[in-house]
Amino acid sequence: MPKAFPEEFRRDVIAVARKGEAPLTTIAKDFGVSPAALHRWLKKADEEDDPKTRAAKEESAELREAKKRIKLLEQEAEVMRRAVA
Repeated sequence: MPKAFPEEFRRDVIAVARKGEAPLTTIAKDFGVSPAALHRWLKKADEEDDPKTRAAKEESAELREAKKRIKLLEQEAEVMRRAVA
């Protein structure tokens, strides 16, 4: 299993990558992380920094929960209809 990097290390790597002075693959290699991990870290940091993205993510989570609840209620209603009939 891959080792977990400390949050402070991740912030430092993201700061260097955002400067854009070198290609991401080079930065990843210099810090000893995979390019895929660096891309994930950057994407996550961008989402956390953007309030619109964060709000949309929260809304989509709420929507998923609401849909689950609706489905459960519909199933319960169907069971009740069959029990009454």
